Amino acid sequence: MNQEFRTIALIGKYQSPEIAGSLQLLVDFLLKQGRQLLVEEGTSVSVGSYGCEVASYAAIGDRADLAIVLGGDGTMLNSARQLALHDVPLVGVNQGQLGFMTDIASDAMLASIAALLAGKFSREQRFLLDAEVLRDGRRLFQTLALNDVVVNKGDLGRMIEMAVKVDGEFIYVLRADGMIVATPTGSTAYALSANGPILHPAVPGIALVPLCPHALSNRPITICDQSCIEIVLMPNHDARIHFDGQTHFEARAGDCVRIVRARHSITLLHPPGYSYLAMLREKLHWSAIPRH
Repeated sequence: MNQEFRTIALIGKYQSPEIAGSLQLLVDFLLKQGRQLLVEEGTSVSVGSYGCEVASYAAIGDRADLAIVLGGDGTMLNSARQLALHDVPLVGVNQGQLGFMTDIASDAMLASIAALLAGKFSREQRFLLDAEVLRDGRRLFQTLALNDVVVNKGDLGRMIEMAVKVDGEFIYVLRADGMIVATPTGSTAYALSANGPILHPAVPGIALVPLCPHALSNRPITICDQSCIEIVLMPNHDARIHFDGQTHFEARAGDCVRIVRARHSITLLHPPGYSYLAMLREKLHWSAIPRH
């Protein structure tokens, strides 16, 4: 038996009947493999524990050798942020739509997990962003983001203005619907729809992608991942700040969003034969035959 993954946590997308069936198959399979199982407490409330021990994210972080996430990229994003401080490796089974991070197909779940337990997998590190909101120099909010931090106009029907600095150097005053600050992981998410660059996960960069800028010369730019980005809302311009599209903060004029690379990263485990470029070909239909 591979002793590396003795205690395995199972995390599923909430309120999904498809997840329930997959979890039952996975529980039965892993118990036969002699593994100790933990079911995340929110997953348990939603679809049941299947007789396994129920655990909080904190307990999973302390005890689990591996977390298997069933769902889409949103489920993986939340799990990654919750477990980033604990260095628990994650593997994703895609039960969502695109599945850029949950790369095991549901119909290949048991075979892929069996290969993983046999030591047939590759590891990949992904960095997160550490973001805080400051008002008059005082921190009001702080969180991590794996995909992106988005400053946007919220419910306003007009553009907002913000001053953008990188490592203390003034870059410009941006007049736009907002700004996306994206990691390589997040470069294929919201930033991609805003014509941002796709960053390979091995690229140590952060993308700054304006949202519908007033000046067409405000183009996306990729900066060093060691940079400190500061976005200050100009007078009379409030904004809403989103973190991975799952948490938000209502900011006021004069507030500063400060974003740096987080000290912690996450580890994704991929099945045999995984290729990031092959994943892009599939998800973005680069190999599709043009229709006449």
